This record gives sequence, C-alpha cells and structure tokens, in this order.
Amino acid sequence: MKHPSGIPDRIVEKVMARRGRLHAFETIVPERTALVVIDLVTSSMEDDETRLRQTSAINTLAEALRSRGGAVAWVTSRQDRASANFANLRAIVGDATAERFAAECNPATTSLWPDLDVDDADLHAQKTGASAFFPGKCDLHPWLQARGIDTLLIAGLVTNVCCESSARDATELGYRVILVSDALAGHAFGLHEATLATFYRIFGDVRPSDEVAALIRRAPLTAGS
Repeated sequence: MKHPSGIPDRIVEKVMARRGRLHAFETIVPERTALVVIDLVTSSMEDDETRLRQTSAINTLAEALRSRGGAVAWVTSRQDRASANFANLRAIVGDATAERFAAECNPATTSLWPDLDVDDADLHAQKTGASAFFPGKCDLHPWLQARGIDTLLIAGLVTNVCCESSARDATELGYRVILVSDALAGHAFGLHEATLATFYRIFGDVRPSDEVAALIRRAPLTAGS
C-alpha cells in the first residue's frame, strides 16, 4: 500500500507488518484536537510555491478545526542573547548565523506571515528553544491541557528542526501527534522527507492536509459541536 505523503514503501511495509494498518490514528475527535503552527513568521517565510502551498493547507485545516470546536495555536520563537543556550548556539552554528537566528526570533520586529488566517480565539505562544513542548521552554502544553486537547496536528517551519523537536516532545508528553506533510517545509530536499519517515515509523502519524481535513469533517458530532 502506498503512503499518501510519499513515505518509502519499505518503511510502510515494515510499519504495516507490525500494526496491520497504514495509519496509527484512524480517527480524531475535533474538539480535543489542536493545530499547532510553528515559526511561520515574516522573517523566515518566502513568497514561493512551497510557502503558498503551506499557507493554503494550514488555513484550510484551521477553518475546518475551528468549525468543529478544535483549537489553533500559533507558536513563535524568541532568542535570549544572554542565555546559556545562545552561547551554545554560537558554538554550534557560528556567530553570524546565531545573530541571524536572534534577529529572526525578535517579537518586536517580526510577526506571523500575513496570509495566515488568524482568529481572535486562537492561542499564541512563544518558545525559547527548538521545541514548543520541552519543559520550561514554552507555556503551550498547560494551555492545551486546560482545554482537554489530546491530539496535535503539527505544521510550520522547519520540518527537521523545530517541528520535529516539538512533535517528538509532544509524543513523550502523551499526545497523539500527526505531522501534516504538505503543511511543513524542510531546509532542503531529503531532510523533510527523512523526518516524515522516521516519525511515521516510530513516533506518531503522517498525513497530507486533505486527509486530515476529511478526518475532521467526518468525525461524529458531539454535544456542543
């Protein structure tokens, strides 16, 4: 069976042999689901075909989820130059790149990509590291817990860095996590694909946005939906 997000056949065959089905999560409950969109800000977005595709997929999912009582969370980053983490970042990526990251993660000078459909009721969170779910780095987890969220749809930038870090940590916290393959973008061809394959194999699920939207729309209505 072919995977709709292009996961290699050999991996799909291994996963299906273990669990007997293509997807880990065959249904979702919309009112217990959050779309978590990571780092889609003006300083890191480019007006190219990939970004336009991403924006369209995210806006469609956000509308579908809101209409069924789900949550949408927009996560942005902040870099503290005085932190030990920033000193480590300089050592890893070099001074110039670390300074560029800090500039791109400055809430005073950057904002969400303007083509994203943001609602007044949506959640907004800042993270101070790669992961939106690492303890002490972001307050998103307690907000989602307070809303009874148990399923996450992960979208944004960059697939193989902040999105993967957030998705793995969310899995460790007990969330059912789905990477939305066409609502993510990686640094280069191969990195995005490798993250999708690894996550599908071990950590959670991977689906394209049209499949996720269909799951939302065909979920049984519950009281208050």
